[in-house]
Amino acid sequence: MTKIRTVVVDDEPVARERIVGLLNQEKDIEVVGEYSDGTQAVSAIQQQHPDLVFLDVQMPACDGFGVIQQLGAEQVPAVVFVTAYDEYALKAFEVHAIDYLLKPFGRDRFAQTLQHAREHLERRRAGDLGKRLMALVQDIKPEPQRLDRLVVKSGGRVFFLRTQEIDWIEAAGNYVRLHLGEDSHLFRETMNNMEGRLDAQRFVRIHRSRIVNTDRIKEMQPWFNGEYVVVLQNGTRLTLSRGYREKLQERLGKGF
Repeated sequence: MTKIRTVVVDDEPVARERIVGLLNQEKDIEVVGEYSDGTQAVSAIQQQHPDLVFLDVQMPACDGFGVIQQLGAEQVPAVVFVTAYDEYALKAFEVHAIDYLLKPFGRDRFAQTLQHAREHLERRRAGDLGKRLMALVQDIKPEPQRLDRLVVKSGGRVFFLRTQEIDWIEAAGNYVRLHLGEDSHLFRETMNNMEGRLDAQRFVRIHRSRIVNTDRIKEMQPWFNGEYVVVLQNGTRLTLSRGYREKLQERLGKGF
């Protein structure tokens, strides 16, 4: 069982002892520290990195909100504010406390707060796990091999094409049609796979069924409904769909 490492911060010894006593009855809770002022709490949290903190609002020198401010967003654990004054409730939730205990509180209310904390931490751990798994996948996933040369069979002949010579590409069922000057060739590949394997610094998708070599773009002409016409150096005119406009702008490094 993974224990929830917990810190209790309250300048009133009786209140602090009550919270610690209730926490010690929970099998999944480990109290790793109890402190009587905010300054001690900040230092302890920075060193111990607890999962959960029961934090008194009103304390001399540095109150509960001061503790949050000093820690900063990156270091703040899950926080339950504890106070005898309900006027602080709204502010507590504004700083994303997971719950708010109003003194004096009973066992049922405390148990409810603990359940909120458990659910919050479970969601956060699941999110962190997902991020770690995605990072791991990115680390071990091999980069797709970029295409520099294509071998195309057509009419009993075999053509060796350099990708940088391609002007533009269009979808053709289960194939793509490669346009190179006056010539065109069918190549068995999907548009999505083709896009993923081409040099992203040179080729950009401008339409669901078209990819263009940006080195061949001569000009952009406004069209209807936010669309543009991409004019290539050889005079070919291709429609730029609105959904792909931002990607092309980023690639060209300018707005239009």
